[in-house]
Amino acid sequence: MYAEFYGLTAPPFQLTPDARFFYESTVHRQAMAYLVYGLHHAEGFIIITGEVGAGKTILVENLLSTIDRSNFVTAKIVTTQLAGDDLLHMVAAGFGIAKEGLAKGPLLQRISEFVTAQHRNGKRVLLIVDEAQNLSFEALEELRMLSNIVIGRTMALQSFLLGQPQFRATLGSPRLDQLRQRVTAAYHLGPLGESESRAYVEHRLRRADWKGDPHLTEDCFPLIHQRTAGVPRQINTLCSRLLLFGFLEELHTLTGEAVEKVANDLREEIAVVATPSAVGYTTADPVGSGETLSQISHRLAVLEDTVDKHGRVIKRGIEIVASYLQGKRS
Repeated sequence: MYAEFYGLTAPPFQLTPDARFFYESTVHRQAMAYLVYGLHHAEGFIIITGEVGAGKTILVENLLSTIDRSNFVTAKIVTTQLAGDDLLHMVAAGFGIAKEGLAKGPLLQRISEFVTAQHRNGKRVLLIVDEAQNLSFEALEELRMLSNIVIGRTMALQSFLLGQPQFRATLGSPRLDQLRQRVTAAYHLGPLGESESRAYVEHRLRRADWKGDPHLTEDCFPLIHQRTAGVPRQINTLCSRLLLFGFLEELHTLTGEAVEKVANDLREEIAVVATPSAVGYTTADPVGSGETLSQISHRLAVLEDTVDKHGRVIKRGIEIVASYLQGKRS
């Protein structure tokens, strides 16, 4: 809704990773250098860690957008708590390898044959594993075994492991000594600084053909950085809601006051969602795990205020959309 209101060609702050909106901050530029180095050496594991929303996935998407895809066969899997055999089945599925009814041995053989065939056709095989912090030791060991597929002197399958910071502790285990020896490049993706948070916002707006509408006043940017800690996904969430707020209120100038209001609204929403039994309590625990009636009353008052506030926002949005549609018809 707000994209058309502001004359934008696309929503600039979508949460879905999109290489078109990749912003090469200092940390992302350094991380890209590590990825390119690892890809150039065509062997082993490339590891990128970072907080939730730091931009790990879009970093790899950007890398893949810069290569000649006709020379590569890629598969991406997003892990949950997988056993070793389950991971192998996901790898096979990612590459389109038939796996039905196969035990571990034949499945490994089929993956090896696939990788070898691609190599003979002049193609490199890349495996991208997202949320790698969820992998068990057994699953990581299976990935290491896949790196044993060597043709001549070349490792025929290369893996990118993307994970949250705790994945570094996992990799430090003595059980993974052999895997660590095969790490070609590793980088930890930190948050954006204040100046780069601003540059990030303006970059994504420009990628959506922003012509200065809405105008963001100078006091917006320090607050956006402060309220998001420079984490790109959190910046996207806050700025998307900020533009939605501007659309609903028909604003073409957005101020620090608007940023504060939207950030506070988001914080209240998260607090409500994250509070157990925010609306009601079970008969087995009628007072909410030992809370006093005063505490319960206060929490329900906050919830009621939040619901009322968003009810008014939704109502206003419906009114604006109806008015817009009426104008289009006339």
